[in-house]
Amino acid sequence: MEIAVEVEQNDNCFGVPERVFEVQGAKQKALRVMAYPPRGAYGWCRVTGWSSEEDGMPCDAYLVKVGDSGSGTAYLLYGGDWGVRLMPGDATEEWSLDSPRQWGEPYMLLEDPSEVEVLPLS
Repeated sequence: MEIAVEVEQNDNCFGVPERVFEVQGAKQKALRVMAYPPRGAYGWCRVTGWSSEEDGMPCDAYLVKVGDSGSGTAYLLYGGDWGVRLMPGDATEEWSLDSPRQWGEPYMLLEDPSEVEVLPLS
């Protein structure tokens, strides 16, 4: 099974052309990820998917083990058609494109699944 990720340029993040990954594990809902905020130290960050609905709104973000030509296997963190959105783990604000504490990424490829807090899907 394969998963294709393509994100057009949008208000959340820069665009990336379609990239196809070979799925090698079960999909899980992602809640937090270890990341570097634009201004801050490496640590746990909240994560959500970002959808183009209503000019941008949260949706689920997922983690799945995939084949990666560079490292053999990796863990793909992906969200909606506008990528994923992150904020520092201590932030309690609502998700918003207007927040200076939040930022977007088209997707993330991680080496270590322990860098993501997930919920298994039933």
